[in-house]
Amino acid sequence: MGETTGQRQTGYARSMMPFAELHALPRQLRRLAVRDLAWALLSPPLLSAPPCPQRHPLAGSAWAADPQRLKDWLLALDCDEQPLLDWLATLTSRRLGLYYERLWQFALGQAPGIELLAANLAIRDHSRTLGELDIVLRDDDGTHHLELAIKLYLGPADGDGRDPASWLGPGCHDRLGTKLAHLAGHQLPMSGQAHSRQALAGVGVQQVQAHLWLAGYLFYPWPGQAESPAGANSQHLRGRWIRRRDWPMYTAERWQPLPRQAWLAPARVEADECWVPLQFAVWLAALDPQAPAQMLVRLEPDADGVWHEAERVFLVSDSWPQLPGF
Repeated sequence: MGETTGQRQTGYARSMMPFAELHALPRQLRRLAVRDLAWALLSPPLLSAPPCPQRHPLAGSAWAADPQRLKDWLLALDCDEQPLLDWLATLTSRRLGLYYERLWQFALGQAPGIELLAANLAIRDHSRTLGELDIVLRDDDGTHHLELAIKLYLGPADGDGRDPASWLGPGCHDRLGTKLAHLAGHQLPMSGQAHSRQALAGVGVQQVQAHLWLAGYLFYPWPGQAESPAGANSQHLRGRWIRRRDWPMYTAERWQPLPRQAWLAPARVEADECWVPLQFAVWLAALDPQAPAQMLVRLEPDADGVWHEAERVFLVSDSWPQLPGF
C-alpha cells in the first residue's frame, strides 16, 4: 500500500497542519459551538514563519495520526453538543480570546495521547501575579507550554503591508507586530524563568518546550493593494475591509452583520433568518457613522436552502483608524 497523505507530510508540516484534509468540516456541522470548536482545531495558523516556535496543540495526539478519529468525535458532538455547552457555560467573559482558549481546553482534555496538565497556570512572585501560561500539556513528543491566540487584523490602505506593525486590530488597540513581539519577548520565555519553576513543579513538570499557536483572519483593504505581512502562511484565512463611503449604495447580494460571539467559524444561517437586501439596507442606514467596525458576511444558499458564508468583510467608519500615519 502507498503512503497516506498524513504519512507523506514532513514532521514540520504535521506540526503546523496535521488535519489539512478536514478543512471543510466546520462548514458541514450544524451547531454553532461545535462549528467553532472544529474551526479552532482545524483552521490554519496566520503565520508560517513567526518570530518564535509554533506547533499545533494536537500535533502529538492520536487524532493527528488518524484524523478520521477527530472527525468522528466532532460529528458525534454535533449530534449531542451538551457536554461542550456545559463546559462553555462556566465561562463568564464574552471576550473572544477567552472563548477560543476554552474551546481548546475542552478538546485537549479529551484528545487521545494528550495529558492536559494545566490551563491558565498563574505565575507569581509572592503575592504579585506576573502572568500565566495558557496551556501545559504532555504528549509523546515531550512536555509543552503553549500560548494560544485568536487575532483579526486589518491591513494598511497605503503601503505594501509587509511590515506586521502596519496590521491593526479592528478596535485599533492592537497591532500584529506588537503582539508578535510580546509573544516572543514575554509570554513564551515566561515558562523558562525562575518564577515559573515552582508553578510548573506543582503540576509535575521540571522543564517545558514553549510554542505559539496563532489563528485568525487577515483583512485586506478594499480598494487597496496590500500584500500579506512578512511570515504569513500562504493558506491563512482572509477577508476584506471597507470604509462606509466605499460601500455600494445598493447590492442584490445577501449581506448581514455577524455578532462578535460568532466571529470564528464560517457563518451558517437558516433560510428564515437570512436577511433580504432591503433588511440590510435599513440596518445600514440606521448604523451610526462612527460605529465600531462591523463584521459582515455575504451568504449563498446550498441545495437544502441553508445559507453559508461566502465572504466576510469588516465595515469601518470613514475616519478609521484615526491614527497618525494611516
